Amino acid sequence: MATTADFKNGLCMNFNNDLYQIIEFQHVKPGKGPAFVRTKLKSLTSGKIIDNTFNSGVKIDPVRIENRTYQYLYNDDSGYHFMNTENYEQTFLPEAMISAPQFLKEGDKVDILFHAEEERALSCDLPPFVEMEVTYTEPGIKGDTATNATKPAKIETGAEVRVPLFINEGDRIKIDTRTGAYSERLKS
Repeated sequence: MATTADFKNGLCMNFNNDLYQIIEFQHVKPGKGPAFVRTKLKSLTSGKIIDNTFNSGVKIDPVRIENRTYQYLYNDDSGYHFMNTENYEQTFLPEAMISAPQFLKEGDKVDILFHAEEERALSCDLPPFVEMEVTYTEPGIKGDTATNATKPAKIETGAEVRVPLFINEGDRIKIDTRTGAYSERLKS
């Protein structure tokens, strides 16, 4: 057991029959009345963020979680298959647990968050940026670059991304996996 004095960003705990991670917290000592702690908590099962206030000294139930590096292998009807890069054990996850499954390609490294006591996967995060090759896009028309116009482009995983008009087939681009937006064109 721990108390509110042990709060730190990233701490995971059982709260209201769910796993929550502390995103931010603030100890408050008003001039009148007892001290308390304001927190922002993120549910590790649903991704929902809530605000909660704890009275100072309240006992909490911390949970140990581990971040492990896995390599993406393939997906089929049972889910997305990953291999641990240290001991070569394989695991599979449903699509709902993966932050941006449309940007996964074979061999990519991902971080999977595990509940250490139960050996249960909680979430799967891709790196913030991935490099992809444009497999199909309409050719840009010369002189159309005066505005921030975009066009659809299909990338090697089959996903569609909005890109600037100067991007052509075969170009390598960097994509932000958190938003799914084009970031920059890479030099060949």
